[in-house]
Amino acid sequence: MKPFVAPLDDILFTLTHVADADAAPEWDAEMAREIGAHFAAFAEGELAPLDEPGDRQGCRLENGRVRMPDGFAEAYSAYADQGWPGLTAPEDHGGQGMGALMLAITSEIFSGANHSLQMVTGLVPGATRVLTRFGTDDQQARHIPGLASGETLATMCLTEPGAGSDLSRIRCRAVQAEGNWQISGEKIFISGGDQDLSPKILHLVLARTSDEGVKGLSLFLCPCTRPDGSRNAVTVTRIEEKMGLHASPTCQLAFDGAEAELIGEEGQGLKAMFTMMNHARADVALQGVAHAARAYDVASHYAAERQQGRKADGSPAMLTDHADVQRMLTEIDAAAMGGRAICHLACVAMDRGDAPDLVEFLTPVAKVACTEAGTRAAELGVQVLGGYGYLSEYRLEQTYRDARIAAIYEGANGIHERMLATRLLSGAPGDAFEAFLSGEDTSGLLPLWQRARAHLLSAGDATPLAHDFMALTVQTLLAALYARIAASADKHPQPARLQALAAHGIVTARAFGPAFAVRLGL
Repeated sequence: MKPFVAPLDDILFTLTHVADADAAPEWDAEMAREIGAHFAAFAEGELAPLDEPGDRQGCRLENGRVRMPDGFAEAYSAYADQGWPGLTAPEDHGGQGMGALMLAITSEIFSGANHSLQMVTGLVPGATRVLTRFGTDDQQARHIPGLASGETLATMCLTEPGAGSDLSRIRCRAVQAEGNWQISGEKIFISGGDQDLSPKILHLVLARTSDEGVKGLSLFLCPCTRPDGSRNAVTVTRIEEKMGLHASPTCQLAFDGAEAELIGEEGQGLKAMFTMMNHARADVALQGVAHAARAYDVASHYAAERQQGRKADGSPAMLTDHADVQRMLTEIDAAAMGGRAICHLACVAMDRGDAPDLVEFLTPVAKVACTEAGTRAAELGVQVLGGYGYLSEYRLEQTYRDARIAAIYEGANGIHERMLATRLLSGAPGDAFEAFLSGEDTSGLLPLWQRARAHLLSAGDATPLAHDFMALTVQTLLAALYARIAASADKHPQPARLQALAAHGIVTARAFGPAFAVRLGL
C-alpha cells in the first residue's frame, strides 16, 4: 500500500499562480504553506492510517447510538485539540478567522487522507457561516464557540424518504407549542447524524412551517441535547449500508417533537440552507480533486516500480515505459490539476467578495467537473494497476467506491447541469462568466461557447442540451486555466510535468470542445 502524501506543492501552485490568490484579502503565501504543512503532517500521520481499517470495520448502531471505527475518536480529539475545527470561525467566538482559501487547502488534504472522517467533520464551517449570516447574537454566542472548539459537530438535515431534490415535497414539520418550536418527521441520508466523536451535535433542519410549497420551509437549529442536558427527541433509526464511505455514518433520523429554535426568518429556510449547501458543494468538488490526486499518486508509483515486458532494445520495461500507461497517468494527473484549478478559481473569487455572480456560475461547474474527474481518475488508476487495482491491497478500489458518491450528493450532477443551462445562463451569472473568459486564452473556444450560450437562450427548452453545454463550458474553462498553468509552470518544483499537463489539457479542450458543440446542434 502506498502511504498517503498530501499534494501540498500542487495545491499552493494553483492557488497562487493559477487562481491568483494574491488578489484575495489577507492572503499570505508563507503562512498558507506553513499551516498547510502542519495539517499535511497531521493528515499523513494520524488521519490516513485510519482510512483502510475504518473502511473495513465501518460504523455500527448500538442501543440507538452510532459507534465510529476504532481510533476515530482519538484522531478527532487530536484534530480538535490542535484547533482545526475553528480555522475559519470568527475570532470573537473562539475561531481563527481565516478565509475560504485556507479551508480549501486543509479540506482537500483531509478528503484525500480520510474522506469518511472528513464527511463527519466537514459541515462545521458551513454551519458556522449560516449562524454568522442568519443567527441572532445570542444564537451565535451559544453555538459558534462549541463548533470552533470541536465540542460540537454539525449536520444538514434536508432529504426525506419522499423528498430528494424536490424540496416542495418536504413533510417534516415544525410547530410552536408553549412558546417553543418542536419538529416531527423523518430525515434520511444525514452524514454524521450521530457519532461518538463530539459531545454535542447541532442539527440544521429544514422543516415545514406552512403548506405554501417551498415558501413554507424554515430552517431550525436542533441540538442533540436540551438545555438541561437530557437527550433531545432525535433518534437514529438506521445506518445506511453503502458502496463506499463505510466509516462515515449515513443515518436516518426520526424527530419526535424535538425541541428546536428558528434561525433566520420563518418561510425563508431555503435562503439560509443554501448558504450551507453552497459551502458543501465547494467541499464536494474538492473531494473529487482529492480522489483524483490520490489515484495519481498510487498509480504513478506502482507503474514506476512494476516491471512489465521489454523495451525495443530488449532491456526490461516498467509500466511507465508503455504508451497506453503514460496516456492514462497523464489523464489522471490532469484531472486532479485541472479540477483543482477550477475549485481554486471559485474559492479566490469567493474570498475576494467582489464577484458573487461569477462564484454563483462557477459553483455548479466545479461540482460537476471535479466529481466526475475524481471518479474517472479512480477508474483509470484501477486500470493502470490491472488485476492488483481490482484488489483491496492497493486501495484504489476504495478510492473508486468513496469517490462515486460525490457526483450524487449535494445535488446530483444532472441537476447542476440543468441549473447552469437555465437559471444561471441568462443574466448576471452568465454575463460574469463570459466576461471572465473574454480576458483569457481559451484556445479559440470562446466564440464557440458564446454561440452555444446564444443557442440555449433562444431554445424553448434548454434542458435536453444541459449535459453537453456543461461539458463545453468545462472544456472552455479548462483551456483558459491550462494556459495559466503553462505560463507559470516554471514556478512549480516540477515544471516539465506541469508543462506536459497543460499541453495535454489544451489539446483535450480543443478536441472535445467542438465535439460537444456539434452535439448541441451548432
